[in-house]
Amino acid sequence: MSNYRTKKRFGQHFLHDQSVIERMLGEINPRPNEQFIEIGPGLGALTFPLLDRIDALDIVEIDRDVIARLHNKIKHRNINNLTIHEGDALKLDFTSLATPDKPLRIVGNLPYNISTPLIFHLLESAAIIKDMHFMLQNEVVQRITASPNNKAYGRLSIMVQYYCDTDYLFFVPPGAFNPPPRVDSAILRLTPWKALPHQAQDEQHFARLVAQAFSTRRKTLRNTLKRMLTSDQIESIGIDPGLRPENISVADYVALSNLPVINKQ
Repeated sequence: MSNYRTKKRFGQHFLHDQSVIERMLGEINPRPNEQFIEIGPGLGALTFPLLDRIDALDIVEIDRDVIARLHNKIKHRNINNLTIHEGDALKLDFTSLATPDKPLRIVGNLPYNISTPLIFHLLESAAIIKDMHFMLQNEVVQRITASPNNKAYGRLSIMVQYYCDTDYLFFVPPGAFNPPPRVDSAILRLTPWKALPHQAQDEQHFARLVAQAFSTRRKTLRNTLKRMLTSDQIESIGIDPGLRPENISVADYVALSNLPVINKQ
């Protein structure tokens, strides 16, 4: 990594373990004619091995010092199929990078401080994304992929699983990074559904209802949703209003959101 000093404000922990990089590439299985975007390339640990397997790559990076180093590597290696987009991935319109015949494949070692909002931002463009492979905090990957009746299952699980098939791929220890983070990491695959398995009539209302349900996690659905639905309404679709929010499925939440509300918030 030469003498580059990482910046805490960008949550920088650069991947350096070659076995992890190779395993990630195996899971991603990149093909030459696919359209890839890498978010937060750092010093290029995944970038350049990925470029060896595909025709072109777009990368999104906010740190100007990192960009300068990447430009030096590009010049030194005489690379002409790498496009750098300087800026905040949270503000990037990913649809502007898509082409009609090539859905986006997105990869990245996401900074822990923006990983959740960035995933929600990307889900807004789910229709033009083929899949996403991310290095994330292990706890976050567990929450995203959790099933009902699991302590990790919650609002994040439901909202991501509504839009995507989720897969916990493998664990990554702190030593795979420089500097090592204080948390464990894992690789997550998100594959947007081609057709939603459960369609909410109003997705914004669905999101509000899920948030309301988990606003007081230990209370029952009867209590957490009382401003939106009656117990009789909840029972009418076969759900016990005495259950807690973590006890019911994504399909159940969609069904609840499709009921007429008593007080739309």
